[in-house]
Amino acid sequence: MIAIRSVVGTLALFLCGSLSAQYISGVMSPSKAKVDYDSIRFTDIEASLAATIQASQLKTHLSVIASDEMGGRELGTDGNAKAGEYIAQQFARFGLPKIGDDESYYQKVAFNYTKWEEIGMKLNGVEYKHLKDYLSFPLQNESRETYLTDDIIFLGYGIKDGKYNDYAKRDVRGKTILIYRGEPRSADGVSKITGSSESSDWSIDVDKKLKLAYEEEANLVLIIDDSLKTRIAENRRSLLRPQMTLGDPDSGDKRANAAFISTNILKDMLGKKYKKFIKTRDKINAKGKPRSLVLPVALEMKQKKYVNTVYGNNVMGYVEGIDPELKDEVLVVSAHYDHIGTRGDDINNGADDNGSGTSTVLELAQAFAQAKRLGEGPRRSVLFLLVTGEEKGLLGSYYYAENPVFPIENTIANVNIDMVGRVDKKYQDNPHYVYVIGSDRLSTQLHYINEQKNSQYVNLTMDYKYNDEKDPNRFYFRSDHYNFAKVGIPAIFFFNGTHPDYHRPSDTVEKINFEKMESIARHIFHLSWELVNRDERIVVDRS
Repeated sequence: MIAIRSVVGTLALFLCGSLSAQYISGVMSPSKAKVDYDSIRFTDIEASLAATIQASQLKTHLSVIASDEMGGRELGTDGNAKAGEYIAQQFARFGLPKIGDDESYYQKVAFNYTKWEEIGMKLNGVEYKHLKDYLSFPLQNESRETYLTDDIIFLGYGIKDGKYNDYAKRDVRGKTILIYRGEPRSADGVSKITGSSESSDWSIDVDKKLKLAYEEEANLVLIIDDSLKTRIAENRRSLLRPQMTLGDPDSGDKRANAAFISTNILKDMLGKKYKKFIKTRDKINAKGKPRSLVLPVALEMKQKKYVNTVYGNNVMGYVEGIDPELKDEVLVVSAHYDHIGTRGDDINNGADDNGSGTSTVLELAQAFAQAKRLGEGPRRSVLFLLVTGEEKGLLGSYYYAENPVFPIENTIANVNIDMVGRVDKKYQDNPHYVYVIGSDRLSTQLHYINEQKNSQYVNLTMDYKYNDEKDPNRFYFRSDHYNFAKVGIPAIFFFNGTHPDYHRPSDTVEKINFEKMESIARHIFHLSWELVNRDERIVVDRS
């Protein structure tokens, strides 16, 4: 994870931390010492609950989560599953209800690694090379052995619309069809579909044509793409390694198998028939009426893919609100519990990344559960969400945001915690700090509440350096809060900065500053407590 001139002093000065930046990017230093929790815990229920968050308990959790037994907690490993089980056991110990799949604490997530195992094309006995002469995406195709045919049907643009239907007079069941991208247009650029120069969805969404071809039971679609060279260059790198997707590999919309080919291959394939083919295409555009053409082409196509499905779990702890009018609104407090596993004989224990965030969420859940037991539960509900797959591309949180257990429109905010146990070089002499990212990106109210609660209780130095939209590290886009922000949920991300042990076997428990973790966890409790207990939910006033 992860200079800018610091601004110290009043909030007015703080707001001027970076005159050229759209978002706050300076430093807010505390104006007073942090509170003495022992002196106020019996007169302030909020402080009393925050005081239950203890460095010793954080260490207990982290010593398990970042132990060698967990094997680095990489997605798909026994260690990752063990870490998830430990988290679930803690939620059970706190007395939290099971709201997950199959009456558990888990939201099950399938992670699919897909690549071509064998991909090949021959036209009239000539072999063509994938990622050079043609392009086919394994995620959009079904796996199959060699397919043979002696003829191909040119079907114009492969469109079926109220004003234009390429399929009207042609049965394509079990056939290979050849189509153009785009839609029929007159010489002056007017679309037959829209009646104007504007493009319809048929031009914008190739998937729409492939879904239609599947419904019409076409066996294979060859798509003529004048920009094939560019498209191959854009996709080569991702297609040379397994691609990751979420969910049941057999779920989702069905499409006909397809490959994109260039005009050069088209000319080779058709030979003397090419001129007749072009005349047919030109008549379609000129007349605005569908035409088709059967082309004698010997085609041999193999599209055999490899799919490895790995299952993981998001782990969920839930504290229901006590206010009948507000309990349907939910605050999500998140952290990822997965890490990068082993490299050879070395275990990457990930104590800071992100055992520290995971342990913090567990302590927060314990404090809110205690409030509920005391009859002082929050007015709104809180979901404590420990996600997996963050190290693979924020996948667990993406899955939750797309498949929320509670309606996403009822989610008032996301508080995300990722790496809060270490001290970076900048703050070696002042470990009482935290980097804050995203607090004002969607809601200025969230930002001011965070500042107000900090000045009321813990008084951390709050550094917004990485909130700068010009931050070269792009940390705003690199942790799980971003998947909530993408769907319009105000999100705030707490972070301690990077260190030389990041993603290395040396990120271990003995290097964690638990007193610092305690302070940050208590602040996050106060922020969360305010968000769930205020009369009005925070507003989204930025986009």
